[in-house]
Amino acid sequence: MTNVDQVQPRKGPSLAVQGAMLLVVTAAAIGMGWMSGGYLKGVGAPSSVPVAPENEGKVPQPEATQQAGTGPTLVALAPITTNIASPTDTWIRMEVSVVYDAPQPPAMAEDVQQDLLAFVRTLKMHQIEGASGYQHLKADLDERASIRSQGHVKQVLVRTLLLE
Repeated sequence: MTNVDQVQPRKGPSLAVQGAMLLVVTAAAIGMGWMSGGYLKGVGAPSSVPVAPENEGKVPQPEATQQAGTGPTLVALAPITTNIASPTDTWIRMEVSVVYDAPQPPAMAEDVQQDLLAFVRTLKMHQIEGASGYQHLKADLDERASIRSQGHVKQVLVRTLLLE
């Protein structure tokens, strides 16, 4: 008898068992996706504040400890448009906003904007390439703005960044 004549049956689970397992795994993936979506949707949602029936329709007032005009303040700076250090024929346009810990005079925003402009002029293209380059740029902008404002700038928000 030769090897060709000896036909051995195929080993492993049957086609019906494989199909059933495929359906179970698909159902589990759909369920996990639905649960993850529900969780992520709930994370970013604002918390609801219960309203007493007598206050229904009225806007809730801030706490007595918080004065009007205090707290974080968002200020949009003038757009920064300049060429970078290397290559010199590459231009950059950045629109940024700064978050102050409390309201500050407009002169401080101008000082921060001018300091960021001077910093951007020293950049080289290889320093800002890729995601890690952007993260380093953002960290440098945050640090420069904080130093220039004596710690009043808590964050620099880059609204647009365009290189040409």
